[in-house]
Amino acid sequence: MLSAVIDRRYNSNYFGFDGHRPPLQKNVRIVTARYQQILGIRFFDGDVEEAIEVMLERGGFLVAPSGTCFARLREDDPYRRAMLAADLAIADSGLMVLMSRLLRRKKVRRVSGLSYLQHLVVKLKGEGITEIRWVLPSERARQKLLDWSRGDALAVRIDNCYVAPQYGLKIEDRHLTALIEEHRPAHVVIAVGSGPQEKLGYYLRENLSYRPAIHCIGAALGFITGDQIRIPGWADRVYLGWLGRLLAQPHVFVPRLWRARNLPWLIWKYGENLPPIRQ
Repeated sequence: MLSAVIDRRYNSNYFGFDGHRPPLQKNVRIVTARYQQILGIRFFDGDVEEAIEVMLERGGFLVAPSGTCFARLREDDPYRRAMLAADLAIADSGLMVLMSRLLRRKKVRRVSGLSYLQHLVVKLKGEGITEIRWVLPSERARQKLLDWSRGDALAVRIDNCYVAPQYGLKIEDRHLTALIEEHRPAHVVIAVGSGPQEKLGYYLRENLSYRPAIHCIGAALGFITGDQIRIPGWADRVYLGWLGRLLAQPHVFVPRLWRARNLPWLIWKYGENLPPIRQ
C-alpha cells in the first residue's frame, strides 16, 4: 500500500479569496491520504468522508471512473493525460474493485460517485455553502437540479448553473473559465459525463488563477435530481447501480457495458501499470 501525507505545496495557490481560504475550509480535518495504484491510476483507499476532507484541504480535481471508462485510457490521449493528472481518484467501479481483489489480490475501498456526491451535498449544506458552479449536460438537467434544490436540499441559483456545449476531443472552455474567475466559487461540480468531464476538470485546474475543489461526478448528480433513473442506496452498496441503468435505458447502456468487457483482462495483464495507448 502506498501512503502520502497531504501535499501542502498548493496552499499559496489555494488562497485566492483576498488572502483567505474559501468558507468551507474552516473545519477541515487533516487526513493522511492512502492509495492503491491500478492500471496506472492512484486510487484513494479511504472512506467517503476522508475523500471529501482531502478535496477540501487540497482543492484540484477529483475523478470517479466507472468500469466503462478504462478502455478510453488506451484510445483517448487527452483523457489519459487528464486521468493521470487528477488530484484524487475514487474507485467508483465495482467491477474494477472485484477484479483487482480476485486477479491481483489488491484491495481498494470502493467509494461510488453517488455516495461521494450525497455526502458532499450534506457537507456543503451543513456549512451553508451556496457559491457552487454547476456544470451540466443539458437544459433538462439544469431544470431537474433547480427543482430538486427547491425541496429540502442544497440551495442552487440559476445563475450558478452552466449548460456545457458539446465538447470535441480536445476541450477548451474560456467562457466557463471566465465565469468561474468572476465569482471564484470554492466548488465546481461537473456532471457532463465521463470523458469530457475529466478533460474539462483538468483544463480548469490548469487555467484558473486559484484552486477550487472540482468534482467530476458524471451521472451521480442525475441520480439524485431525477434527470437519470434513481438508484437505491442498497443497489449502490452492492455494486448493482449499473443494472438499474441498463434496465431503464438498454439502448444506451448495452454499448457502454460492452466497452467494459476487457477490464478483467486489462487488470490481469497490467495490474498497477498503465496500459499502452493504441497506435
